[in-house]
Amino acid sequence: MHSLLRTQFRLALFVCTVLACVVGGLPLLFLLIPELREVHLLGVPLPWAVLAGLIYPAFVIGAWLYVRQAERNERHFAELVERR
Repeated sequence: MHSLLRTQFRLALFVCTVLACVVGGLPLLFLLIPELREVHLLGVPLPWAVLAGLIYPAFVIGAWLYVRQAERNERHFAELVERR
């Protein structure tokens, strides 16, 4: 059971780190490339569009991938337990 918890924790840490880097990297990207601040998407400045709306699909995809991998880890663990 300890190995399953450790595996699930490692997975959660990985997903959260990737999403934090993406979300935290966006302001840095807009700071380093000022031309992006002038771009408009459907009449909305690109930084606002990305941070206020387009970031949510990244969260949904990250959550979906996390659940998929967590379920795979649990199935693998259950198979190991059943073999014993």
